[in-house]
Amino acid sequence: MRATQSLSVVASLFVFWLVLSGIFTPFLLTMGLVSAVAIVWFAHRMDVIDQEGHPLHLGRSALTYLPWLVVEIVKAAWDVSKIIVNPRMPISPTMVRVKTSQKTPVGQVVYANSITLTPGTISVVVEGDEILVHALTREGAEAVVHTIERMVGGTSYFSIDSGRSDNEEKSLAFADFAVLYRLG
Repeated sequence: MRATQSLSVVASLFVFWLVLSGIFTPFLLTMGLVSAVAIVWFAHRMDVIDQEGHPLHLGRSALTYLPWLVVEIVKAAWDVSKIIVNPRMPISPTMVRVKTSQKTPVGQVVYANSITLTPGTISVVVEGDEILVHALTREGAEAVVHTIERMVGGTSYFSIDSGRSDNEEKSLAFADFAVLYRLG
């Protein structure tokens, strides 16, 4: 692990400790910093910290991806709310297989979680390079899958089959948009 990454992990842990403790006496600040350094030292000795666990190189991309995801969640929540209050309940539950362009398990999980966080859709299972998605409406499935795949890269079989994609658009890598954190 590089020194800058180690310092970043120490700083993150220390800030997290500060937020949780809320006490700013010199002794406790020192103990919080010592604890953060000790945790990183032990984690380094156990070889459980890696680039994927604290990806500094993706930090700027999160500034684009996370706000975009929040906007998509709000838009989908509004659409689901309109469906719920409609007396005819215009739902058409659909199961959709989405081909992922993500190569790592963490990338696939974040992609699936982005779909699940969007109201009206649930990622049911991740199998190989596909995600099985249940959606409240076929149009909702089409919109969510197409939009998320455009942001994180790749084109699903669903979008190709439905004619929403000609599979020739410029795909973006997931590393361009997300920051990942995981516990080891």
